[in-house]
Amino acid sequence: MLNALALAAGEGEAKNPLIPEVYDIIWSIVPFVIILFLFWKIVLPAMRKTLDARAELIEGGIKKAENAQAEADAALEEYKKQLAEARAEAARIREQARIDGTAIITELKEQATVEAARVTASAKAQIEAERQGAIISLRAEVGSLAIDLASGVIGESLSDDKKASAVVDRFLAELEASEKAKADK
Repeated sequence: MLNALALAAGEGEAKNPLIPEVYDIIWSIVPFVIILFLFWKIVLPAMRKTLDARAELIEGGIKKAENAQAEADAALEEYKKQLAEARAEAARIREQARIDGTAIITELKEQATVEAARVTASAKAQIEAERQGAIISLRAEVGSLAIDLASGVIGESLSDDKKASAVVDRFLAELEASEKAKADK
């Protein structure tokens, strides 16, 4: 068998083992062209379609993210606006409460002043009534003492009520006149 190979090798020219035969090259080019054609018409469009779909999906995700970011920014601005409004409302309510508190305090002070004036007037009236009662009581007491004293000084009995009353009235009038004279000085 080796002999047959050696004979076959010896009959032809010495061929380079790295260069294939022409029929091998032709039969290799045909499947390559068929595979290239199929790849070009079927695989590449499918890959482009998949890559385009991914690119659209990524771009859509980016757009959605941008929209979500814009909505979040708008919501943040709205929140800040509402927070500022709430703070302004709270400040207004505090100011109104302070004004109302001041008005209530002023009203209560006025009521206390009126009540104090009423109590003072009532006390003055009561004091004046008691003073008048004390003056009347003292007049009667002073009158009876004056009558007893006058009876002892005069030496006659002042048992007559008209006479005694006239003497007491005259004595008290002189006493009041002397007090007024002292007060005027």
